[in-house]
Amino acid sequence: MTQSKVRKHKTKSLAYFPAKSVVYEKQNSARLEGLFTADCVDFMATMPDECVDLVVTSPPYDNLRNYKGYSFEFERIAEGLFKVIKEGGILVWVVGDKINGGRSLTSFRQGIYFQEIGFNMHDIMIYQKKNTPFMRSNAYTNAFEFMFVLSKGKPKTFNPLKEKTVRSGYEMVVFNKGADGVNKKNLKELKTEKTKTNIWKYAVGLGGTTSDKIAFKHPATFPEKLALDHITSWSNEGDLVFDPMCGSGTTCKMAFLSKRKYLGVDISQEYINIAKKRLLETQQDLWGDFR
Repeated sequence: MTQSKVRKHKTKSLAYFPAKSVVYEKQNSARLEGLFTADCVDFMATMPDECVDLVVTSPPYDNLRNYKGYSFEFERIAEGLFKVIKEGGILVWVVGDKINGGRSLTSFRQGIYFQEIGFNMHDIMIYQKKNTPFMRSNAYTNAFEFMFVLSKGKPKTFNPLKEKTVRSGYEMVVFNKGADGVNKKNLKELKTEKTKTNIWKYAVGLGGTTSDKIAFKHPATFPEKLALDHITSWSNEGDLVFDPMCGSGTTCKMAFLSKRKYLGVDISQEYINIAKKRLLETQQDLWGDFR
């Protein structure tokens, strides 16, 4: 399809914004970058097999938000993702469950379906919201969503995020504790930092999720730092990061800032316009206004 190049930075393009259309020819992998208005199932059908290194996305689950009346075909989206993700690639699926009257377990069913079509459930991580305002009358306040980390085969990339340890130096520490419960200790060096746990905490709302006020015209924007942490963990510079339901463009923005190629698709032209504006403002902040 026809595309207009926005700007060049040295030897590579910053972004490609396509003409308004939902009809696509087979995508050329060399130009597989930018923001597109389309049904992601149809769009993925035009993409080359195994062209994506990482997917970071969050689906519209359990009808908890009204996404302009668009439907969500989970099984077809899952199958399309398995097609386009490379062997060794990762899918990060950020999802929760409807909790009115009890948990729906939609997320669990989706996780099982991903396994049935060939993905490995590499990890089940928790996205904890530091400042959730939603109180419940007969249960504890819900403050988390799942982050399913699914791999197609063995993950080819893992760049672990680190955090400082409380103690460091040499100590006697427990090892190989058996069924008898007896503590066996060896002298071991405690490092100054360690790999983070799989529970990640983020503030939400303006200044936490993002400072881009326009992003909140989308009803469910996840934190920029969440996207960045996954992009850093599961991909390398130059890799292609894809969000098939990109909404306000958070994944694409953070992929661009971390020197990855980005590809974002959303069925809503309004949301794509928001994503375009965020990407342009980000580029202008880095390189100044251009004409």
